[in-house]
Amino acid sequence: MNQEENQPPVEIQKDNLSAEALEGIIESYILREGTDYGVQEVSFDKKKEQIARQIDKKEIRIVFDFNTESVTLMTSYEWLKLNKKS
Repeated sequence: MNQEENQPPVEIQKDNLSAEALEGIIESYILREGTDYGVQEVSFDKKKEQIARQIDKKEIRIVFDFNTESVTLMTSYEWLKLNKKS
């Protein structure tokens, strides 16, 4: 494969990750995104719980991007939209 060719991202199932790895991905996402939770302040631990619950419900997907060699989270809608482009 030519190094200049982009590879599509892949979804990672949470069961394929250790609890520590999943927690690290969630924490990194929260810190990176600076997510706004509205008027009421939400604790870091509560944000982690909310995202973990959304991952369990498949509302949020864990995605690995081969091109940037990074992992991120995206909504199921974003994931489906990304895959339609491919």
